[in-house]
Amino acid sequence: MKFLLLKKVLKLRIETKRKIMYKKARDLGFTHPEVVNCSQELDELLNKYSDIAAL
Repeated sequence: MKFLLLKKVLKLRIETKRKIMYKKARDLGFTHPEVVNCSQELDELLNKYSDIAAL
């Protein structure tokens, strides 16, 4: 049950971060440092989600 709730929270954070990243990329360009940082944060969230999904 705990993992299910954690997965839902992570999915929401992933979707939110993805939307933020797309907006920044559209406004600033794909190679802007803010976009790159956002992409790295999204990668971390996706890795956490993957780790939990494997349990």
